[in-house]
Amino acid sequence: MARPRVSQEPKPSATVVLLRDFETSLQLLLLQRSPRNGKDGPWVFPGGKVDPGDAVGSGEDAQQNALQAARRETREEAGIDINPADLTTISRWITPDISPRRFDTWFFLGQVRGDEEILVDGEEICAHRWLSPEGALSGHESGELSLAPPTFVTVTWLAGYRNASSAFAELHEEPVITFRPRICMRPGGAIMLYPGDAGYEAEEPETPGPRHRLWAMPNYRYERS
Repeated sequence: MARPRVSQEPKPSATVVLLRDFETSLQLLLLQRSPRNGKDGPWVFPGGKVDPGDAVGSGEDAQQNALQAARRETREEAGIDINPADLTTISRWITPDISPRRFDTWFFLGQVRGDEEILVDGEEICAHRWLSPEGALSGHESGELSLAPPTFVTVTWLAGYRNASSAFAELHEEPVITFRPRICMRPGGAIMLYPGDAGYEAEEPETPGPRHRLWAMPNYRYERS
C-alpha cells in the first residue's frame, strides 16, 4: 500500500556548523533549544527559517537566501556575526513529504576563533556547549544530549577530522549531498535511507548493494559505503 503524501511545500531554512580548534582537538558548537511541554529541548546547530528580509536580489536564489539567513540566525541565537563569504556548503536536507512540518535546509560549515564569546538569546536557545564530535556522539548515545538525525549525521562526518582547517578544506572540495530521507519502519525502530543506498528507490532496506542510511533502532548508527 502506498504511503500517504502531503502537499505542504518545505520551508527554506539554513543551518550553520561552527568549528573551532581547542588544544589538540576539533570542537563544534551545539545550542540547546528551550524546553517545551515540560521536556528538555534538543541540541542543534544555529539556524532557522529563511525570512523575507533574507532574500538576495530577485529572491529566487535559494542557496544565497539561505546564506543570509545563516548569518542572521547565528547572530540572533549565538551572538556571533559571521561573514557568509567565509562559509562553505556541505549538505542539503529536505524533510520527507510524509512529515507534517517540512523544511528545505542548507547546511553551511564555518570556523571561529577559539575565544569567540557565545551569547544565547535566552528565548529560543537556553544553553550552549563546545564539544568534540566524539563527545557529542557519546552524549547522544548516553541520553545526555538529544540530536536529530541531520545533526547526528553531520557530527559523525566531523569525527574523522583532527582540526577545523582540515575539515573545512576537505568538505569544501566534496560534492554537496542532498538528503531526502525515506523512512522504513521496522520492529524496534526505523531505517532512514538516503540517496546512494541500494534500497533507496524501492524503499527496501534489505536490497543488496551500497549503503547510505541511518539506523535508529533506537540507538543511532550512520552507515555509508
